[in-house]
Amino acid sequence: MLEQVVILLAASVIAVTVFRRLSLPPILGYLFVGIVVGPFGLAWLDNTEDIRFLAEFGVVFLLFTLGLEFSFSQLIAMRRAVLGLGGAQVALSTLAIGAVAMMFGLAWETALILGGALAMSSTAIVIKQLTEQMEINLPHGRLSVGVLLFQDVAFIPFLILIAALSGAGENSIAMELFLALLTGAFVFAAMLGVGRWLLRPMFHEIAYTRSPELFTLTVLLVSVAAAWLTHEAGLSLALGAFLAGMMLGETEFKHQVEADIRPFRDILLGLFFITIGMLLNLDTLPSILHWVILATVALVVFKTALITLLARKLCTDWNSSMRTGISLSQGGEFGLAVALLAISAGLLSDSVAQIVLATVIFTMVLAPSLVRFNGRIASKLFSGDADDERSRLQHDIATHPGGAEGHVLIIGYGRVGQNVARFLENENIDFVALDLDAVRVRTAREAGDPVYYGDATQRQVLEAADIAHARVVVITYYDTGVSMRILSIIRDMDLKVPTLVRTRDDVNLERLQEAGATEVIPDTLEASLMVASHLLQLLDVPVKRIVRSIQKVRDDRYAMMRTVFRGQHALPLDDSHAFREQLYSVAITDKCHASGHPLKDLNLEELNVSITAVRRDGIVGKDPAPDMLLKAGDVLVLYGNPEALTQAEERIFRG
Repeated sequence: MLEQVVILLAASVIAVTVFRRLSLPPILGYLFVGIVVGPFGLAWLDNTEDIRFLAEFGVVFLLFTLGLEFSFSQLIAMRRAVLGLGGAQVALSTLAIGAVAMMFGLAWETALILGGALAMSSTAIVIKQLTEQMEINLPHGRLSVGVLLFQDVAFIPFLILIAALSGAGENSIAMELFLALLTGAFVFAAMLGVGRWLLRPMFHEIAYTRSPELFTLTVLLVSVAAAWLTHEAGLSLALGAFLAGMMLGETEFKHQVEADIRPFRDILLGLFFITIGMLLNLDTLPSILHWVILATVALVVFKTALITLLARKLCTDWNSSMRTGISLSQGGEFGLAVALLAISAGLLSDSVAQIVLATVIFTMVLAPSLVRFNGRIASKLFSGDADDERSRLQHDIATHPGGAEGHVLIIGYGRVGQNVARFLENENIDFVALDLDAVRVRTAREAGDPVYYGDATQRQVLEAADIAHARVVVITYYDTGVSMRILSIIRDMDLKVPTLVRTRDDVNLERLQEAGATEVIPDTLEASLMVASHLLQLLDVPVKRIVRSIQKVRDDRYAMMRTVFRGQHALPLDDSHAFREQLYSVAITDKCHASGHPLKDLNLEELNVSITAVRRDGIVGKDPAPDMLLKAGDVLVLYGNPEALTQAEERIFRG
């Protein structure tokens, strides 16, 4: 066993390094390792029960982290994309692929599982690629996430279905499935109740000790214990992990939990993909290659067409619909998991399993390129919709009070972008902001800020924001790649507009300057300047000399500060608590308790929440009087940490 572990680790390190160098997903590297060193390749490894048992925990931790991202509120907010588009895609894909499989002589049980396996797409590949391309919050990105969310949750009923179809009990298949679903519902309700009343107090106590080791140990205990409980109830290990993740996802510890569990998830999930690759029989591949190629092309074309039509019918325009279909056209890791479980349960024969596994792996190899070029492919077919989007954005900006000409264009409306906007407001300087966070855009617009949803790496979006007439452009994103793309567009448009670029440190300072940035502001170096200036002032150094010293450093492009002794950064136990105070807007309706009451009656100060402004009839009033009576249509702009804001919103609505 130890020898096999060493071979696994060595092969994985080499393969993942090579695939990273080629900008390919590590998943493909793990699959490659399994194919090469597995029993059908070089035969260095046997697909033993011990390895398969460890690999199953990769799926357990994957479902656990999925649960961290899943919540009932998220489901409600994305109900059309998740339930409508996602549900229709999984159902129709399963039925259509299953029907084709039955035409080839497969039993209905096998055809149903086969359809479900091929209906899944790769969450890991799609999310990673869309995030890197800054498309995760574009319309097709949001739709893709919604469908993937439904697919990932639909994986759980397929687990129950496989167990029911392979059961040897005296009851019928329908009764076995009903009992399994009933048991699942009971376990689901019981674990949610335990999580609500037990987990949050327990993790508060654990976090109070400030011990990272104890926190990580508790996370492992919760995830593995939940998996064990559902397994004892006759359900899947992965189902319990998903429920545990969803319970912890409702707490303020979700980010730290995810950070702690990620190393275990990634390593064991890599082992899971290796075991998948070990199932692919290279000896039989030449004889089935024509079927694999035909199935690969058919699957990509079918899923692209189906998702495009469904998205167009339910949600959005043709361009975004096509981009969604292209992004989700591949098979995925959950499909591989379904196939693996079906093979273990004897529902898939070896010949069919080899075609299915090879097809899913081939489509996953194609997936990064398809997702990367989804915009170019869709624009060739549906270019008119992109023009419509630009016209809509231009109309929104043009109809905003004050117009856009002679404005400052802020790209990225996070903490830095909002602070910059406050200074501009104090000087009565107009600004327009672009951001890809739909929730942030909606909240800021409710508060009266001229913020618009748009991808600034697209030329038509910058044109819609009237960048040609902007006085200054401020890029607040940390991502150097995004800043470089925006600067490239500005240079191609031959604009002379001054551009300020924010960056984390000085690593890419010269690159940004060469790309056309007028000024580059490294956060770490500017923080050093502020600390140094305050220190010198406390040491009674004359203010004029301090100003001259600081300005000299900036004039020299921070040359004095660009050689440092680098060490290991100390991370807080819960990094989600850093800079947690935020602005939040709440719209008052007729049914709100606060409607008709003065501000002082809310007593939000005792929740450590302050009311910074009230927007009424399009006019924003800063620092409202405590005696101000609220009415329906008002928008309160609150300031506080997320937990306090949640309590404040509850008080505003219910008293």
